[in-house]
Amino acid sequence: MAPEPFLATRTQRVFIGTIMAQGAAVLAMIGLVFQYVEEHVPFDTIRYKSVPMYLAVFALAELFELLVAFDALRLRNIIQLIGMLIFHAALIVMSSLELIQTRNALLNTEGCAQDPTNYVQCSGPGTLIAKIRPFLIAVPCVLATAWIAMLFCIRALYFEFGWAIFHVVGADIKARTMYQYYQVIICLLKFDLFAYFGVEIQLLIVVLTSGTVDFAITIVSIPLALLAFIFCGYALRCEIKWMMSICLAMLLCVSALMVYKLYKYFKPYGDANNPFLTGRDTLTVFTVSGFLLIFATFCIGLRCLADFGKGLLDAKTHKHSSYTPLGTQLSDLFGKGNTPNRISSYTADVSTTKILID
Repeated sequence: MAPEPFLATRTQRVFIGTIMAQGAAVLAMIGLVFQYVEEHVPFDTIRYKSVPMYLAVFALAELFELLVAFDALRLRNIIQLIGMLIFHAALIVMSSLELIQTRNALLNTEGCAQDPTNYVQCSGPGTLIAKIRPFLIAVPCVLATAWIAMLFCIRALYFEFGWAIFHVVGADIKARTMYQYYQVIICLLKFDLFAYFGVEIQLLIVVLTSGTVDFAITIVSIPLALLAFIFCGYALRCEIKWMMSICLAMLLCVSALMVYKLYKYFKPYGDANNPFLTGRDTLTVFTVSGFLLIFATFCIGLRCLADFGKGLLDAKTHKHSSYTPLGTQLSDLFGKGNTPNRISSYTADVSTTKILID
């Protein structure tokens, strides 16, 4: 069968169009909030840093979501599309928290009591919070509307991409299950990258200053975590047990680091102010999500490690197959690779499963 052009169907185009439209709308509204706040408050003050953090995180999130959407459609990967729904739901939660977080950053009861006409520190008509509140409320509404549209699109794409499962009728169920676990962990690694770097970017913007222990830990951990994710994908594809074992240990260390960061957000600081206070809500959501994702990757990685040497290597490296299965190479983790025939990456084709059975 001849390769199908990318974005060949209406559903695919609507799906991408929905993500692009909501991304543009969300970034425009967040940009306006940033502009209005910047006109009246200094962002070098700790309590106001949650606003640029909010803009940076959502800019990163919208770009990441668009790239993952293109990647999922190119790879025809149903698992990744479902992961996008969960990711988008997390964005809705985070944007809902931002209204509370921004109020906490701007409003000051004592300052307003001393000057009831203070534009920044007071609430009510004619204040800064009243001006930006409609945008902060509109962001989760736009995201929720887009989530519903994405749900219907992904349902249609499931039937569009998932028909290839009939090609494996009579295939070894055990081999198919191993292959699906492999694809799940490859998908998880992509979301791990965003969750981890999202936490680190927020910390660097809001709290950390050079010369502190936390700053040093953050700077050192970023390249180590990136290497762990990259080599984990390579070890999975090539079934290198010693490398996979090291990567799993590194993932466990990253999970422990997430727990340590969460402790830092809430530990008592005595007479000193909690430096994480203004951005703590968003940081907590990101850190807990990152921990769950990375720990899930660790657990599924143990399962995949146990499956090494059980006949799945040819399916991963595309040997002895009439076509290249989608979404299985390390290069696919970073958006490279060719678009093959119209077939789902949800499972291997009949020729691959024959090899696994033999």
